[in-house]
Amino acid sequence: MLKRVFVAPDPGRLRLRSGVRAVLGIGLAVVVCGLAGHSLVGAVTGGLAALLALFTVTDTTVRGQALTTALLPAAGLPVLALAAALHDLPVARDLAFLAVMGAGVYARRWGPRGHSLGVFAFMAFFVTQFLHTLPGQLPELYAAVLLSLLTSSAVRFGLWCYERRQPVAAVPYPVAGRGLTRATTRQAVQATVGGALALLVGQVLSDERWYWAVGATWWVFVNTTSRGETLVRGFRRVLGTLIGIPVGLLVVVPLHGAAVPTAVLVAAGVFGIFYSAAVSYTWMMFSVTVTAGALYGLLGVLDPALLTLRLVETGVGALGAMVAVLLVLPVTTHATTDAWIQRALRCVHACTEEAAARLAGSATADPAPRVAELEALLGRVRLSLGPLVHPLSPLRARKARARQVLGLLDVCAREIRGLASVAADPEASHDARLAAACWRVEASVEALTTAERGPLRDGEPASSAALSSAAVTVPEHGIVQPALAHLHSLERALAELAAPLHSSPRAPLIGA
Repeated sequence: MLKRVFVAPDPGRLRLRSGVRAVLGIGLAVVVCGLAGHSLVGAVTGGLAALLALFTVTDTTVRGQALTTALLPAAGLPVLALAAALHDLPVARDLAFLAVMGAGVYARRWGPRGHSLGVFAFMAFFVTQFLHTLPGQLPELYAAVLLSLLTSSAVRFGLWCYERRQPVAAVPYPVAGRGLTRATTRQAVQATVGGALALLVGQVLSDERWYWAVGATWWVFVNTTSRGETLVRGFRRVLGTLIGIPVGLLVVVPLHGAAVPTAVLVAAGVFGIFYSAAVSYTWMMFSVTVTAGALYGLLGVLDPALLTLRLVETGVGALGAMVAVLLVLPVTTHATTDAWIQRALRCVHACTEEAAARLAGSATADPAPRVAELEALLGRVRLSLGPLVHPLSPLRARKARARQVLGLLDVCAREIRGLASVAADPEASHDARLAAACWRVEASVEALTTAERGPLRDGEPASSAALSSAAVTVPEHGIVQPALAHLHSLERALAELAAPLHSSPRAPLIGA
């Protein structure tokens, strides 16, 4: 499982760059807060603000990222004041926390910016519980947040803005539907119900650390859209926390809050969060657990009992989320999976069009942004299919079919990346066979995305006439250019996708 983090593809080394830049940006933010005379509480608050700004702001353009970052204080500072003011009013505080939670999830309907602002608002309320913030501390915390955001933004948009030279796709969000048919609306209701359950049970377990359960429920819902995804994420959150607890006992506790080694451990944890987030939620949670333990060590309150309580509260929060998605307005895994696969295939179509136009001599065509979008969509497909390919899934036929779909989509992504690379070469020349191959790819995608039955659903096998005519076999001697090689491999992968996408999940796979 850990091997997956280090061997997973990292196009453009984005995960590595993101992790190193996060350590640099957050570290500088904390140093600046220290130089400004802020207390440890102020430095921790500022560091968290910098982390959230670097982690959650995922707009597709640098300008959009800068604007979202600038709007974060407008979402977070009022909530910080509200939470501090309600510190001694438990009932009002709890109701306000749940309201912020629901509003934060609902804000995802406005895409990446709404998601970022919702997360920042929720975490502003959360950090006041974590640090027991009182109204008298607000001026210092406001200053720390603003100073940290400025510092981390100087790193992100000035010192190391690698996005200016490499397209970055925002995390895709489902937007279809109205009212309770919209996924984000249903999730807002689910998160509020799950948060309420976690809050009630969490407070029974601990009057001081109950907010861990609510926080666990919140983060289980982030970037999930179906009940299957939420169940798997809840399991992985508990597993990551469970793995992180021994490290806290063996490494963090013996440090007794020593500043330098604890700071090194926090830096390693921050890097782990950013580096593993896109490929393994379990190891991201491991990194979060180690980082949180190190921070508690700095605050002088860490002991084995506290780490055990964190694990129990995390389990309560995950359970609250699971109960909510199973019983309150559930969104099926199959419906979500269908939608993401269709969007990924349409993106393959768009990538091919852009590459073909570029190879034909168009100066404005650029497949690179589409390739970045495809990578993001495939990440969503993997997340959506996660419940079906999970080792504990009892649905063997669906598991095999889902794995086949993922494998073929990965082939499509690899060939699209290769095609885009060839198209970017100024020496690449147009060949009539390229246009023909591109047309066949487009026809294959049309046949896959316009079939009446969606992917991975029960039903009769869809007609494959369009696919068989689209995926014409090309003689080996016809592959004379790298672009043709990529296109022919892409054709084969699309043709092979017809069986798992359009046949009954209970039917045996050909060649299995």
